[in-house]
Amino acid sequence: MYYEHFGLKEPPFKITPNTEVFYTGGNRGAVLDALIYAINSGEGIVKVVGEVGSGKTMLCRMLQTMLPDKVESIYLANPSVAPEDVLHAIAFELQLKLPKNADRLKVMQVLQMHLLKRHAAGKQVVIFVEEAQGMPLATLEEIRLLSNLETKRDKLLQIVLFGQPELDENLNQANIRQLRERITHSFSLAPLQPIEIGEYLIFRLRAAGYFGPHLFTKAAIYKIATSAEGLVRRVNILADKSLLAAYAENEYQVTPKHVQAAIGDSEFGVEKLKSAAKKSQVLMWAALLTLGLALGYAVSTWSHRTTQLLKQPEATTMPKSATTVLQKASEVKPDEVKQTTPTSAPTNSLVPQEDILTRRLNATRVWLASQAPETVSIQLMGASSDAQLKNDLEALSQQIEMDNIYVYRTKVNNQPFLTVLYGSFANRFEAIKALQKLPAELQKNRPQLRTIAGVLQETK
Repeated sequence: MYYEHFGLKEPPFKITPNTEVFYTGGNRGAVLDALIYAINSGEGIVKVVGEVGSGKTMLCRMLQTMLPDKVESIYLANPSVAPEDVLHAIAFELQLKLPKNADRLKVMQVLQMHLLKRHAAGKQVVIFVEEAQGMPLATLEEIRLLSNLETKRDKLLQIVLFGQPELDENLNQANIRQLRERITHSFSLAPLQPIEIGEYLIFRLRAAGYFGPHLFTKAAIYKIATSAEGLVRRVNILADKSLLAAYAENEYQVTPKHVQAAIGDSEFGVEKLKSAAKKSQVLMWAALLTLGLALGYAVSTWSHRTTQLLKQPEATTMPKSATTVLQKASEVKPDEVKQTTPTSAPTNSLVPQEDILTRRLNATRVWLASQAPETVSIQLMGASSDAQLKNDLEALSQQIEMDNIYVYRTKVNNQPFLTVLYGSFANRFEAIKALQKLPAELQKNRPQLRTIAGVLQETK
């Protein structure tokens, strides 16, 4: 509907997981790399926790595309499966032939034989359990027993649990501690920060064919971030409806008023407004109650003090020590009062925070794997050291959007070298048009056109 208006080739904010537009920011790329490592290591059970709409399903899809061919994956997406049925469900997903009315023991035997054959063929089998927080504890325990299937050296089955924060609550129960102790790697998907949401929005717009300045103002991005609470699915919904609102008013940039219209048209937005109104009402009544109690206490104290003064006509003298304390307190200046700030929440040591170079290197790895060999990109610059390129990237971020910048490592004259690319284009004609739109300062460097096939050859 609004695609032509904004120069888009396709919908930019569909909520269906699409691995071609996987956003590596917000530590998503780092978590993906860590998951690939954990699965390839083949030890224990892996857990991924995130709120509804934080991107767990997208990670599942990305793992399927990024894992090596030797890894075979199956999905268990039904959280309500009973413990006596879970083995049959796994056998069904593996397309195993079972005798009629096969009992649990028989299914386990057939499953173990199949896994041994796959292991002998150099294959590895991994089960992705989605919505694990909704599974009965007995079913989770049954899945845990599958991790006992192993050879002398290797596990025959790798298990990855994806769930909402309630999964951690379930695993903290005493009767499921054996499963909890088998979890060797645990990852969490934190909500995106406002700056990351701005990067995410322009990243999705570029992927949909948009060229030009950011369509969302900084105020609009902040409003989306606040309402969506950093959850990717909500961001997609609000961004789509905000673009529609701007299109309806024949405007070419999304402002807070368009986002407000989108919030009013979204279920979670309405619920949040109701919750905020209810919270304000509760706070108002609490304040009134506190004020009433304070007034009552003041009246009571004043009455008691008046009675005491009537009983003692002579003025009482305040103790010297108390007078000294009050004098010292009155001498303290307001700007001398120290303000305390809460300490920041601990970060996940398994997933380190990324600098600008690391983010682009991770994004490039995913990007290269998803591009056709004939795709054309623009080589902007290079550097011989990480520190130098970090400075160059910081300066570059002030000129063009970083989500379209890709960096890869290679060697020049047997020395380490970093190359910077810009954009991905279907042919040289489109790449030349984009090159002509680059800032004049970058064009002075005489950028070159490169094909993905050539880049891949260079990185070997």
